[in-house]
Amino acid sequence: MVRYGTVLMHGVFNVLKLNVLFFGLFCALFMTVIELFTMETTMSKALILCLTLLSFLISGTAWADEGQLNGANTSWILTSTALVLLMTLPGVALFYGGLVRKKNVLSILMQCFAIGSISSILWLVVGYSLAFGEGNAFIGDFSKVMMHGIPKDALSGDIPESLFMLFQMTFAVITPVLIIGGFAERMKFSAVLLFSGIWLLAVYAPITHWVWGGGWLSAMGVYDFAGGIVVHITAGTAALVAAIVVGPRRGFPKTPMLPHNLTMTVTGAGMLWVGWFGFNGGSALAANGDASMAMLVTHISAAAGTLTWAAIEWKKFGKASVLGAVTGMVAGLGTITPASGFVGPGGALVIGISAGFVCFYSTVYIKQKLKIDDSLDVFPVHGVGGILGTLLVGVFSATSLGVFSGFGFAEGIATMAEQIGVQLIGIFSTLIYTAVVTYIILKLVGLVTDGLRVGEEQESNGLDQAEHEEAGYYL
Repeated sequence: MVRYGTVLMHGVFNVLKLNVLFFGLFCALFMTVIELFTMETTMSKALILCLTLLSFLISGTAWADEGQLNGANTSWILTSTALVLLMTLPGVALFYGGLVRKKNVLSILMQCFAIGSISSILWLVVGYSLAFGEGNAFIGDFSKVMMHGIPKDALSGDIPESLFMLFQMTFAVITPVLIIGGFAERMKFSAVLLFSGIWLLAVYAPITHWVWGGGWLSAMGVYDFAGGIVVHITAGTAALVAAIVVGPRRGFPKTPMLPHNLTMTVTGAGMLWVGWFGFNGGSALAANGDASMAMLVTHISAAAGTLTWAAIEWKKFGKASVLGAVTGMVAGLGTITPASGFVGPGGALVIGISAGFVCFYSTVYIKQKLKIDDSLDVFPVHGVGGILGTLLVGVFSATSLGVFSGFGFAEGIATMAEQIGVQLIGIFSTLIYTAVVTYIILKLVGLVTDGLRVGEEQESNGLDQAEHEEAGYYL
């Protein structure tokens, strides 16, 4: 909706510029006729000439601004693109790498780098076109394959289209990388690569088109500012399905599987927090108030999620763990993401606190009650957080909540109930589509790779040796 609002404003501005042009030409013609018929004094003629030149200058400026690149916006999106890539490499790589056991750390780092590379190539070849090509309500077309026919000075809004494509590429990179936390320490490297590539094109690209590319959810007025639906719900759902299909790690849940390097995890978490400013703030696609407010509410939600998760652990277990604090931070960040451009600081505070509570108990329920080995808690943190944030934006975007007010509902939506209804449609359609297609992809990949997971001996020795014949540490 932010993108459509921007397009609408550009259209209005262009109409105003045309009016200025016609007004200028009219003034020039009128002054010339007056001068010819009345033959006023030299001073009057000079005044007429100045007004005529001024009118042409104004109209000329209007034409000069047409289709012009905005340097400030371009600079901000260039910066945001780098920040989002920082979230994946090295942010998620270090965060996940520290959470697994020592014998699997390199496999996680390698998967992050390899998926980042594969996703980038696929995005260039066809992914961007499927997501942002005109197409229909469900999928884009092939008009932007390999960026063919798009010159370097082509614009998307008032930034280069090549930059818009690159910014969106970083989202396409991080989403399948998040999924690997669901099957960490047990899936074959070949299966990981094949699954990630197919999933990007079959799940991520279509849903991106639904929400951001002019698809059917966008037309309904769904709110997803920076990826609650597109990134977090899709990644969380896929991770949960993968954890179930692949099966738990051998020894789960009886054998302790503690993180091998929390220092690495906290370092990655810090990079995620900083990088998320580009993730959410950059999604305004401009250096303006939307971007700054998105950054503010992102920071508030992350802080609230951190403190809430730590407080729950302190109350239940007598101590606040470092792992819990950084997990709460990620929960706060993921939950505010869909709402970040539509809610104010008060709403962000409530969303962050809610993220800490809901995601904490979701993690406990999935692992301890359902016995599902979502190894690095992708679904309870990213999936549940994305669902919660996508729902709560329907509440806190309202302008009638006092200090908790946001900035209004989508165009054509008048009540909170209507907006929440649209958000629920977005949530459930994404959950169902992602779960079904992810399951099919996993089954197909399993057939091609002769099974999704490594053998028992390989898993026992660790994927670093089994898949890469290397070790993370030689001590």
